[in-house]
Amino acid sequence: MERRRLGQSPLEVSPVCLGTMTFGQQNSEAEGHAQLDRAVAAGVNFIDTAEMYPVPARAETYGATERIVGSWLKGQPRDQLVIATKAAGPARAMEWIRGGPLAFDLANLRAALEASLVRLQTDYVDLYQLHWPARNQPMFGQWQFEPEKERDHTPLRETLEALAVLVKEGKIRQVGVSNEHPWGVMECLRLAREHGLPVIASTQNAYNLLNRAYDTGGLSEVCFRERVALLAYSPLAFGHLSGKYLADPAAPGRVTQFPGFAQRYVKVNVPAALAAYQEVATRHGLSLTQLALAFCYNRPGVTSTIIGATSLAQLDENLAAWEQRPTGERWQALLADIDAVHQRYPNPAL
Repeated sequence: MERRRLGQSPLEVSPVCLGTMTFGQQNSEAEGHAQLDRAVAAGVNFIDTAEMYPVPARAETYGATERIVGSWLKGQPRDQLVIATKAAGPARAMEWIRGGPLAFDLANLRAALEASLVRLQTDYVDLYQLHWPARNQPMFGQWQFEPEKERDHTPLRETLEALAVLVKEGKIRQVGVSNEHPWGVMECLRLAREHGLPVIASTQNAYNLLNRAYDTGGLSEVCFRERVALLAYSPLAFGHLSGKYLADPAAPGRVTQFPGFAQRYVKVNVPAALAAYQEVATRHGLSLTQLALAFCYNRPGVTSTIIGATSLAQLDENLAAWEQRPTGERWQALLADIDAVHQRYPNPAL
């Protein structure tokens, strides 16, 4: 599997990244280790986790994912892997994480990072990400900015200054953001330039056939011109783009196991869009999974696509889709049909 440069950083990552948020909830330690072994054997060098994982986040399982990754990582050649994790932000009801968590200031980021390092059994993380912005902005299924929800938050300059301290200490190689919008990315870059602070390498955002806000909301141009990598998460839209819920709405998976967890996928146009994409996939001789992953794998703005699975069979299908993705004229014809559906049902799961 090829390697791609992560934004302006020197990190070289595989175009497929293994996401681990099922480890410790839907997957045991042994199953997590098996997935990690299988992904690395297929050429993946990029592993993504977070302090709040697994999801849905619960006090009883908090930190389990990083511990599972860590118990595997201690037996691996550390310098050949790119390990990414994330610090949970404020304004979410998770009191078991650092009491709130309260802020993206130095005290909280240090506490979050050092606890992650212990669980991961490593001295440093290659990419440390802010899991979501501290400020008021729409995310996780919210579709519009609501000024009346303004709240106090740590200024971005202070957050970047805190990250600079941790970079200088050698505990972080590169920094990134997640669930960000164009203003946040540009502000981070402006502050880095003006004050000599760390330049963000990437933004990790939801990106799939049902949610192309990255394309339509201005972030794609920002990331192209400023050389910020997109790490596309939820390429299968919480299993919806595997087609299993079209065949059986009660099929086992995160959506049925944790009702109400993925609010963005219960919106009115999602079923019609899914059916239309299934028709496109069938017409081109693909499964819906292959279509959805081909979309992310072939997009020029996507540096790496974060895949997740609850079984080795699912993981194998996702990995195989990298080698099976349509190219050339076949891809252009497929993309035309994808875009035609998008014109009818733009961003139904925004």
